[in-house]
Amino acid sequence: MAMTSGDATGTTRRRWALTLVLVLTLALAGCGSTAPGSDSPRRATLVLDYVPNAIHAGIYRALAAGYYRREGIDLRVIEPSATTETLKLIDAGSAQFGLADGSDVMGLIAAGGDAKAVMAIVQRPLGGLIGLASERLRSPADLQGRTVGITGVPSDRAVLDTEVASAGGRPGRVRVATVGFNGARALVAGRVAAFTGFIPDDGVGLAVSGHPIAAFALDRYGGPSYPGLVAFTTQREIARDPALVRGFVAATVHGYEDTLADPRRSLRELLHANPALQAKLTGASLAAYLPLFAGGRGGGGTLFGTLQTGNVEAMSRWMLASGLIRRPVSAARYGTDAFLP
Repeated sequence: MAMTSGDATGTTRRRWALTLVLVLTLALAGCGSTAPGSDSPRRATLVLDYVPNAIHAGIYRALAAGYYRREGIDLRVIEPSATTETLKLIDAGSAQFGLADGSDVMGLIAAGGDAKAVMAIVQRPLGGLIGLASERLRSPADLQGRTVGITGVPSDRAVLDTEVASAGGRPGRVRVATVGFNGARALVAGRVAAFTGFIPDDGVGLAVSGHPIAAFALDRYGGPSYPGLVAFTTQREIARDPALVRGFVAATVHGYEDTLADPRRSLRELLHANPALQAKLTGASLAAYLPLFAGGRGGGGTLFGTLQTGNVEAMSRWMLASGLIRRPVSAARYGTDAFLP
């Protein structure tokens, strides 16, 4: 839907206001930080990738259980005014930690940024193509001759082209419409046959609202199994205060291990801290995220938080081939598991 000039002005004012509040909050948190070795907790800020939701359950569990405090950290959790804001704030040193899509962090590094991932929150990409089950889509190739909605960011087109080609289709035969973050609404209204979105979030939301979906995950159709959400900081911060980074990672891992062991408790704590969330939707979304968290000390498989070298290298190759980055990023430059407990 097109935005009127009045809507645009109001949105711009609101975004500037949100950004100002965020900057002031970060400044206050930074001014109160204490030096390593002090008896007082060190203040640190975590900027989320989006508004609080089910994927953050482990963080809110760690806050509720006092795990950050136990590591000597007084953690402030801030939501960004835009998804790109997190990358900018961390790279500029305005906050210590951030959450972002693994591919976005790689893009920042490839462009010369100082970011470095310190743990994976999920082990697979969250994005893919989402359609309605009633349309009987058997694979992404069935979207040829039809319209797919994208948000407008370059990675959306890379996801679409990769999946269609992997299924034996011709990406050039798929019509594309930019729908912003209104893909689900456009799908239900019949304006698009599918859209690029986060399956455990957008897809689950549709299903919970009575619209069964047909979903095609990127790593099932030609894309790499890269970490869909990572916690990151900067090389500067790691060199300046490695103990802070180690404590943050240890507390966060503890929170997600608790979530894997008792998701209902973490769900209650997430909802208590964020009463605006819808309980039914958030619970269903958390259930969809649990297999993507992976790991757990007693569950076999990958230890929670691990950045798997092969998957990071595969992400770099895919992004390079898709034109999302201009030079490869090595797994060692991308991130480190050195701070995992």
